[in-house]
Amino acid sequence: MTQPIDKSNVNRREFLKCSGSLAAGAVVLGSIAPVAYAAEDNTIRLALIGCGGRGSGAVGDALSVRDSGPVKLYAMADLDRKKLDSSHKALQKRFKDKVDVSEECKAIGFDAYRRTIDILRPGDVALCTTRAYIRPVHVEYAIKKGINVFMEKPFAPDPGGLHRLLRLYEVAKKKNIKIAAGLQCRHSPARQALIKKIRNGEMGEIPLIRANRLGGRRWLSNQGDKSNDLVSQMQFGKIHLFWVGSGHMVDNLIHQIDECCWIKDGWPVSVVGMGGREPRSEDHGQNIDTYAMELTFSDGTKAFCGFRRMNKARSEFATFIHGTKCAAQFSGRTHAATVHMFKDQRIEKDNIAWTPTKDAHSPWQYEWNAFIESIRNDRPYNEIKRAVYSDFASLMGRAACHTGQMVTWDQIMNSDFQFCDYLDKLDYDSPPPVKADEDGWFPVPIGGQWKEV
Repeated sequence: MTQPIDKSNVNRREFLKCSGSLAAGAVVLGSIAPVAYAAEDNTIRLALIGCGGRGSGAVGDALSVRDSGPVKLYAMADLDRKKLDSSHKALQKRFKDKVDVSEECKAIGFDAYRRTIDILRPGDVALCTTRAYIRPVHVEYAIKKGINVFMEKPFAPDPGGLHRLLRLYEVAKKKNIKIAAGLQCRHSPARQALIKKIRNGEMGEIPLIRANRLGGRRWLSNQGDKSNDLVSQMQFGKIHLFWVGSGHMVDNLIHQIDECCWIKDGWPVSVVGMGGREPRSEDHGQNIDTYAMELTFSDGTKAFCGFRRMNKARSEFATFIHGTKCAAQFSGRTHAATVHMFKDQRIEKDNIAWTPTKDAHSPWQYEWNAFIESIRNDRPYNEIKRAVYSDFASLMGRAACHTGQMVTWDQIMNSDFQFCDYLDKLDYDSPPPVKADEDGWFPVPIGGQWKEV
């Protein structure tokens, strides 16, 4: 890929250090013509914003893309210096010269995402992989700066945040910015082969889909003095506080709900659900333990999706399709491409009628292969809308289970509800959006009292 030489490179290196002030960065970058950002070589530089396991894993997949030209990790940002350093050490050990992050390109703090994105160039990628609460803010800033984005799921914890992301769809499209979203299973060739058969009518009509993610318990203990500290909540509340990461159901089951919507080639018009906590629960977080939801699509057909966290109970991690001609399995444990069509409705190994060619890579790797290829060849790539819509469907299910009421697509699309309405102003002194009582218990959903739509 041939690109113009960045004649401003010396000035940027002199005035815009990775650890420099945001103001200095804004002054320097504001004076550079768009063409001046272009790379002096064909290296795609990555900036990791949020250095937890998912972010580090995404970097690993990006650096494992083959035959596409050089890709390097160039900058990193997080609130926690120890987490950043740990991620950097592990990635450098694994990928060696593909990790080129100097000390000056490690940023810590609430404004670290801005300082990190400011040093990237068109063609580079910002990996927005923090928890969901701040995703819209980070993605919005990257798109404003003309930088390609990989955004991890979930994409926002509430309808207000998702609408903010949805407004960026047309902006990114107009600016030809590539956006990849962390619903990787859509990139699996085996699943795509089954989708083709479904579209061709080989399974008949699809009146029923079953998608479950059932596993062991993960309760939150009393956090004591940390309970109402903002930064502490961001750490312990990843799956336990709705404002931080959407709660454990959405954080996990969004993949299965996305698969249901892909299979149906549409979005649910309504969802009803129910759920609750285990007897004598000691969970101090906000989640309920069991979510059971019924998604109804425009043709009246159903997808039943379940999520449960309970010890000593049956586990399941799979999506099954029941067509009028036969049944199929669409996915398996840990998002494996466990794909089969069966002779009839019996889902048994000795009843398999068809299995596609086995995927050569993980769905995460296929996702990054396609994303990098789109950047190299300047092909349209914008997954914002369908990713956000799948998250809307997931929030419909969460709200239906929490409130005990039917939640419709029109309701979720017209909602501007937010758990936190001061995300752009968050800093170390900000008050936490939710508070625990004196015994460390956070508020939980109660029918007739709870609001999240």
